[in-house]
Amino acid sequence: MKNNSKSMTFFAEAQQYIPGGVNSPVRAFRSVGLNPVYVKKGRGAVLVDEDGNEYIDYVGSWGPLILGHLHPEVTEAIRECLEMGTSFGAPTERETILARMIVEAMPSVEMVRLVNSGTEAAMSAARLARAYTGRNRIVKFEGCYHGHADMFLIKAGSGALTHGVPTSPGVPAETAAHTINAGFNDLEGLEGIFSAVGHDIAAVIVEPVPGNMGVVPPQPGFLRGLRNITEKYGALLIFDEVITGFRLSYGGAQELYGVMPDLTCLGKIIGGGLPVGAYGGRKEIMSMMSPSGPVYQAGTLSGNPLAVSAGIAALKVLGRPGVYEELDKKSSRLAVGLSRAAEEAGVQVRLNRAGSMLCGFFTDRGVVDFKTASTSDTKKYAVFFRSMLEQGIYLAPSQFEAAFVSLAHTDEMIDRTVEAAGKAFKAVAESRELGIGN
Repeated sequence: MKNNSKSMTFFAEAQQYIPGGVNSPVRAFRSVGLNPVYVKKGRGAVLVDEDGNEYIDYVGSWGPLILGHLHPEVTEAIRECLEMGTSFGAPTERETILARMIVEAMPSVEMVRLVNSGTEAAMSAARLARAYTGRNRIVKFEGCYHGHADMFLIKAGSGALTHGVPTSPGVPAETAAHTINAGFNDLEGLEGIFSAVGHDIAAVIVEPVPGNMGVVPPQPGFLRGLRNITEKYGALLIFDEVITGFRLSYGGAQELYGVMPDLTCLGKIIGGGLPVGAYGGRKEIMSMMSPSGPVYQAGTLSGNPLAVSAGIAALKVLGRPGVYEELDKKSSRLAVGLSRAAEEAGVQVRLNRAGSMLCGFFTDRGVVDFKTASTSDTKKYAVFFRSMLEQGIYLAPSQFEAAFVSLAHTDEMIDRTVEAAGKAFKAVAESRELGIGN
């Protein structure tokens, strides 16, 4: 067994000062029945915890570290920036350089506004959509996550068109009433919603490939259907590419699937992993943002020099020939190996992959939406997770998150991961015999 005494000590102390001991809920490891691992440092695709244990990292700061930890070109850019200052609250040339790179990369984006997080990006894009259309309602999809703004912490009522119900205390019922939940990959259901209240729908927001109910790729024609329906009813289509932007391709999911949204949200990958976000789209729409137009949104640290410098360096690396082909090759190697290991252990696992993001669901059903994702046996995932962690493989401490492959993962690391998974799947099979997860 690994020595985790320092992590346990740090967590015990943290709980005295931080709610639940963590600053983001999933870090608490509750769904896998463990105390969190406290990370000391990372390099490449490897994490080292406070007790000196090493792990091959497939979380990658929840996706943005597509180059791995401490990529030399990113760290050099940060170092150079530090010599000039960390924050000014004033314009810098770097902001324009990064904005231009995003506009040149994302097919649908003509103008972009930098913010500090994916939550800010999604919240601001929804506000802009309402202002542009003069309508109130936003449609989101069950299982998609767009940050913790009030309008997005909503679950469906007894029917798709009933008032939304807050999923968190502190969200006013009046706010929830303006959000409608739809089923991912269900165009017929969405058409029904629009036929009933389409006159008051400002936008549909979607993760083109959801990464927050596990990885669930869109069915053929689904994204194109979203585009057709929103155009038919005069609503905007917002792609939340906080995870998929610069991850699935240099131009994001919109380039990969050939569907152009009206607005796009981006996250920390455009900051080389540092805190940053962005939203952008057609000039006609983005020009409504203050100070060009009447829609207000501001942020003292928006366009922070450190994050922008790191982002420029990261995007330069990602823009080089062959990068995404290499990522896909590594990811395919991992996915094939995991599927084979599960089959050899006699464990039912449905493995979904989109580019360099993947997820294995402990179910015998195809996973195409939140309902089918929810059939996954989370107790089996907890057994699998604990075995993998003990063997030095760091996965998301939740069934309903993605695993991310980076350029820093070597074939040898991937093969070690598959070997560890073989043992972990056997542990799952043995737990089944003991009645765990049945």
